[in-house]
Amino acid sequence: MLWIKSLHIFFVIAWMAGVFYLPRIFVNLAMETNTAVTERLLIMARKLYRFSMWISVLAIVFGAILVYMLYGPRMPGFMHAKLLFVVLIVGYHHACGSILKKFEKGVNTRSHKWFRVFNEVPVFLLLAIIVLVVVKPF
Repeated sequence: MLWIKSLHIFFVIAWMAGVFYLPRIFVNLAMETNTAVTERLLIMARKLYRFSMWISVLAIVFGAILVYMLYGPRMPGFMHAKLLFVVLIVGYHHACGSILKKFEKGVNTRSHKWFRVFNEVPVFLLLAIIVLVVVKPF
Protein backbone atom coordinates (compact mmCIF):
# COMPACT_ATOMS: atom_id res chain seq x y z
CA MET A 1 0.00 0.00 0.00
CA LEU A 2 2.91 2.39 0.63
CA TRP A 3 3.97 2.08 -3.01
CA ILE A 4 0.47 3.05 -4.14
CA LYS A 5 0.42 5.99 -1.71
CA SER A 6 3.89 7.12 -2.88
CA LEU A 7 2.86 6.99 -6.53
CA HIS A 8 -0.39 8.83 -5.78
CA ILE A 9 1.48 11.63 -3.98
CA PHE A 10 4.07 11.87 -6.76
CA PHE A 11 1.49 12.11 -9.54
CA VAL A 12 -0.64 14.60 -7.58
CA ILE A 13 2.41 16.86 -7.13
CA ALA A 14 3.26 16.61 -10.83
CA TRP A 15 -0.35 17.28 -11.84
CA MET A 16 -0.65 20.28 -9.53
CA ALA A 17 2.56 21.73 -10.96
CA GLY A 18 0.86 21.74 -14.36
CA VAL A 19 -2.41 23.07 -12.97
CA PHE A 20 -0.57 25.90 -11.21
CA TYR A 21 1.63 26.83 -14.18
CA LEU A 22 -0.83 26.67 -17.09
CA PRO A 23 -2.87 29.69 -15.93
CA ARG A 24 0.40 31.62 -15.51
CA ILE A 25 1.00 31.02 -19.21
CA PHE A 26 -2.53 32.36 -19.80
CA VAL A 27 -1.56 35.56 -17.92
CA ASN A 28 1.32 36.03 -20.33
CA LEU A 29 -0.81 35.16 -23.36
CA ALA A 30 -3.41 37.74 -22.33
CA MET A 31 -0.71 40.44 -22.13
CA GLU A 32 1.31 39.47 -25.22
CA THR A 33 1.13 41.42 -28.50
CA ASN A 34 4.08 39.85 -30.32
CA THR A 35 2.82 37.05 -32.61
CA ALA A 36 6.02 35.00 -32.39
CA VAL A 37 5.97 35.07 -28.59
CA THR A 38 2.26 34.22 -28.58
CA GLU A 39 2.91 31.18 -30.76
CA ARG A 40 5.70 30.01 -28.45
CA LEU A 41 3.45 30.43 -25.39
CA LEU A 42 0.66 28.51 -27.13
CA ILE A 43 3.04 25.63 -27.87
CA MET A 44 4.13 25.61 -24.22
CA ALA A 45 0.53 25.72 -22.99
CA ARG A 46 -0.57 22.92 -25.35
CA LYS A 47 2.28 20.63 -24.31
CA LEU A 48 1.79 21.36 -20.61
CA TYR A 49 -1.96 20.77 -20.82
CA ARG A 50 -1.56 17.40 -22.59
CA PHE A 51 1.21 16.27 -20.24
CA SER A 52 -0.65 17.27 -17.09
CA MET A 53 -3.82 15.61 -18.39
CA TRP A 54 -2.05 12.22 -18.54
CA ILE A 55 -0.50 12.83 -15.15
CA SER A 56 -3.94 13.62 -13.71
CA VAL A 57 -5.25 10.27 -14.92
CA LEU A 58 -2.44 8.47 -13.10
CA ALA A 59 -2.99 10.54 -9.93
CA ILE A 60 -6.70 9.68 -9.96
CA VAL A 61 -6.14 5.98 -10.71
CA PHE A 62 -3.64 5.57 -7.87
CA GLY A 63 -5.90 7.63 -5.60
CA ALA A 64 -8.89 5.41 -6.40
CA ILE A 65 -6.83 2.29 -5.69
CA LEU A 66 -5.69 3.79 -2.41
CA VAL A 67 -9.23 4.72 -1.34
CA TYR A 68 -10.43 1.22 -2.16
CA MET A 69 -7.56 -0.38 -0.24
CA LEU A 70 -8.08 1.83 2.80
CA TYR A 71 -11.86 2.05 3.03
CA GLY A 72 -13.50 -0.31 0.56
CA PRO A 73 -17.05 0.76 -0.17
CA ARG A 74 -17.49 2.55 3.22
CA MET A 75 -15.68 5.86 2.94
CA PRO A 76 -15.63 8.28 5.87
CA GLY A 77 -17.24 11.72 5.50
CA PHE A 78 -14.01 13.65 5.00
CA MET A 79 -13.22 11.45 1.99
CA HIS A 80 -16.51 12.41 0.33
CA ALA A 81 -15.61 16.07 0.82
CA LYS A 82 -12.10 15.47 -0.49
CA LEU A 83 -13.46 13.79 -3.60
CA LEU A 84 -15.74 16.78 -4.18
CA PHE A 85 -12.68 19.05 -4.22
CA VAL A 86 -10.87 16.62 -6.53
CA VAL A 87 -13.81 16.81 -8.93
CA LEU A 88 -13.58 20.62 -8.76
CA ILE A 89 -9.87 20.50 -9.63
CA VAL A 90 -10.59 18.15 -12.53
CA GLY A 91 -13.25 20.62 -13.70
CA TYR A 92 -10.79 23.49 -13.33
CA HIS A 93 -8.25 21.58 -15.40
CA HIS A 94 -10.82 20.99 -18.14
CA ALA A 95 -11.78 24.68 -17.99
CA CYS A 96 -8.11 25.43 -18.67
CA GLY A 97 -8.40 23.27 -21.78
CA SER A 98 -11.39 25.33 -22.95
CA ILE A 99 -9.50 28.56 -22.29
CA LEU A 100 -6.52 27.23 -24.23
CA LYS A 101 -8.78 26.56 -27.22
CA LYS A 102 -10.00 30.17 -27.07
CA PHE A 103 -6.43 31.42 -27.09
CA GLU A 104 -5.63 29.14 -30.04
CA LYS A 105 -8.62 30.56 -31.96
CA GLY A 106 -7.68 34.10 -30.98
CA VAL A 107 -11.00 34.77 -29.28
CA ASN A 108 -9.95 35.21 -25.65
CA THR A 109 -11.78 38.15 -24.05
CA ARG A 110 -10.37 37.90 -20.51
CA SER A 111 -7.69 40.22 -19.15
CA HIS A 112 -4.40 39.23 -17.60
CA LYS A 113 -5.81 40.46 -14.27
CA TRP A 114 -8.67 37.99 -14.54
CA PHE A 115 -6.19 35.18 -15.19
CA ARG A 116 -4.14 36.23 -12.15
CA VAL A 117 -7.20 35.66 -9.97
CA PHE A 118 -8.17 32.50 -11.87
CA ASN A 119 -4.66 31.19 -11.17
CA GLU A 120 -5.32 31.21 -7.42
CA VAL A 121 -8.37 28.88 -7.48
CA PRO A 122 -6.46 25.56 -7.49
CA VAL A 123 -4.29 26.75 -4.59
CA PHE A 124 -7.35 26.97 -2.33
CA LEU A 125 -8.80 23.72 -3.65
CA LEU A 126 -5.55 21.89 -2.94
CA LEU A 127 -5.34 23.48 0.51
CA ALA A 128 -8.84 22.20 1.30
CA ILE A 129 -7.88 18.70 0.16
CA ILE A 130 -4.72 18.66 2.26
CA VAL A 131 -6.57 19.87 5.37
CA LEU A 132 -9.28 17.24 4.89
CA VAL A 133 -6.75 14.42 4.47
CA VAL A 134 -4.50 15.45 7.35
CA VAL A 135 -7.04 16.75 9.89
CA LYS A 136 -9.90 14.37 8.99
CA PRO A 137 -12.45 16.74 10.57
CA PHE A 138 -15.45 14.42 10.10
